[in-house]
Amino acid sequence: MDDIVVTSEELSIDAGPTDPPLLEETIGDNLARTIARSADRDALVESFTGRRWTWAEFGAEVDRTARALLALGIGTGDRVGIWSPNRAEWVLVQYATARIGVVLVNINPAYRTHELSYALNQSGCVAVIASDAFRTSDYPAMIESVRGELPDLRHVVIMEPVSWSAFLAGADAVDPARYNGSAKGCHRTTRSTSSTPPAPPVTPRAPRSATGTS
Repeated sequence: MDDIVVTSEELSIDAGPTDPPLLEETIGDNLARTIARSADRDALVESFTGRRWTWAEFGAEVDRTARALLALGIGTGDRVGIWSPNRAEWVLVQYATARIGVVLVNINPAYRTHELSYALNQSGCVAVIASDAFRTSDYPAMIESVRGELPDLRHVVIMEPVSWSAFLAGADAVDPARYNGSAKGCHRTTRSTSSTPPAPPVTPRAPRSATGTS
């Protein structure tokens, strides 16, 4: 039998049966298609506050959040940490980072300061978006206590009304044409905080189900 030689220019993929079939589209394209099909139906419901968004409203808020990130100078390939329990802003940030090719680094809500410092440094986060508190943890104070150890960290956004509103206000300064251009290269944005080196973002298959928090 002849030897099989595989060069670096040859790619292969092996996938078993899928039912239903996987969606071969980016997260941004999937969101746009869902909005076109179900604009007035519920997309996101935050049960503990009663806040809710239709798909059209959710899409508009995702776009606004993405433009706010661009206004901070955050763009394709940058790492942004998110440190929060379940809440609506978490979902908005997840979709917004996907729209502009930013790598979203999920940080365990139970982390203490030394773990937070390690995770942000190891992943090279240029920004962290955090809840104001979780159980007995004061997130803003904890971030401030280790900020001197984080040379890459340029921005901290807290998910409380004043800070979050100031963050979103930056979206108005971003030309929609610039946003639309950056949105063409949607990437998967989820990354763990393990000890492995940062990996470049890759184009994903979009999720199949509607978004929701509990």
